Amino acid sequence: MQKLIVFNHVSLDGFFTDLSGDMSWAHKQDAEWDAFTEANAASGGVLLFGRVTYDLMASYWPTPAALKQFPLVAKRMNGLPKVVFSRTMSKASWQNTELVKVDIAAAVRKLKQATGPGMVIFGSGTIVSQLTEERLIDAYQIVVDPIILGKGRTLFEGLKEKMPLKLTESRIFGNGNALLTYEPT
Repeated sequence: MQKLIVFNHVSLDGFFTDLSGDMSWAHKQDAEWDAFTEANAASGGVLLFGRVTYDLMASYWPTPAALKQFPLVAKRMNGLPKVVFSRTMSKASWQNTELVKVDIAAAVRKLKQATGPGMVIFGSGTIVSQLTEERLIDAYQIVVDPIILGKGRTLFEGLKEKMPLKLTESRIFGNGNALLTYEPT
């Protein structure tokens, strides 16, 4: 059975995007952080996205700029299998992408039954919230960035019940990012 992991950045005040959907504040480069993201990207798996995050990723990773700036990560992002959940898209054009238009929870349950290295969700707050509610997420890798946004969107908007978690790993980076990994109890 494959595990499903969420990997997302949040501001110190708990937002993963500002009110306009911007996440550029989460992209700070330094050698230590870049090495970590390259190693993390090399772990493989199926990438899961909602439509908005998919559109952002598909507009950047296949570009020459991405290949020049982050060659190893771009190669992995473009080569890995991807699933985009959307009721409004008619097709997914980024290579190795499957479009799922029906019951997200049922699709993820089926994906989890397959053999493989696992699945990762980036961004995609609506998908994270829905799959958290269904208790389908096995781990949350949350990067707390040293910034306060004041307003924005949380990853768990609309969650109806509290979900206790246990901290399983933590790491502080020189750029001020703090990686916290939690699993449901």
